Amino acid sequence: MNIADYFVLVFSILMIIVVMLQTSKDDINDAFNGSKTELFKDQKVRGAELFLQRSTLVIAIIFIALVITSVVLHTTL
Repeated sequence: MNIADYFVLVFSILMIIVVMLQTSKDDINDAFNGSKTELFKDQKVRGAELFLQRSTLVIAIIFIALVITSVVLHTTL
């Protein structure tokens, strides 16, 4: 087990935490009764939601790069 594996573990846990902190835009009741409102559809994301979206993207890119690095290191060793 190399150091890239530990980074993969840390970033996977970090990504789970950041995704769970985000709020859902859909309500579960809308799935069953079909009354989806389009009033706030084009509203821009601001503040903490914007930070969480951007950090999720950055963490996901780093996670994918670390997984590829880990696979390459395991196949060459």
